[in-house]
Amino acid sequence: MATAQHTDDTVTQGEGEGVRRRDFINIAAVSFAGVGGLAVVYPLVNQMNPSADVLALASTEVDISQIQPGQAIKTIWRKQPVFIRNLTPQEVQQANAVPSGDLRDPQSLAERTKEGKANWLITLGVCTHLGCVPLGAAPGENKGEYGGYFCPCHGSHYDTAGRIRKGPAPKNLEVPEYSFVSDTVVQIG
Repeated sequence: MATAQHTDDTVTQGEGEGVRRRDFINIAAVSFAGVGGLAVVYPLVNQMNPSADVLALASTEVDISQIQPGQAIKTIWRKQPVFIRNLTPQEVQQANAVPSGDLRDPQSLAERTKEGKANWLITLGVCTHLGCVPLGAAPGENKGEYGGYFCPCHGSHYDTAGRIRKGPAPKNLEVPEYSFVSDTVVQIG
């Protein structure tokens, strides 16, 4: 009898080892399949990320220390022109004097600039009619009837706050997302 009991213990112990071995093989197989699945899926998901040239243009910093009141510069962000204008106190006063009801796309200068920096107007240099680049950022260019920007393609006139005042453009020049990194550097994007 002692011998029979010993064989039962061996069988039980053998089954326990078989279960443990089977569990290990299952876990190893599932882990291997998971790693293989990630190896296949990762490149597919990664190819949807923006390319390096797009990431490089995601934001740009511009030194505005040399822009005198009344001057504007043109820079590039995301392959589009951006106008950065240092408004004179007179231009700020003129922009604030226009009643919102007189505007096709009503926006105040305060809505288009940062608090405490009302003299710095930053807009995309793309006409909202058909995407032409308006004039008025460079010295000597036609600034239109309202002293801001003039689109030579179809005759849209923008005021010093970049708001549409005359012509076929339906909206004001777009204000991109921007922030002041310091008093002399602005980050667009």
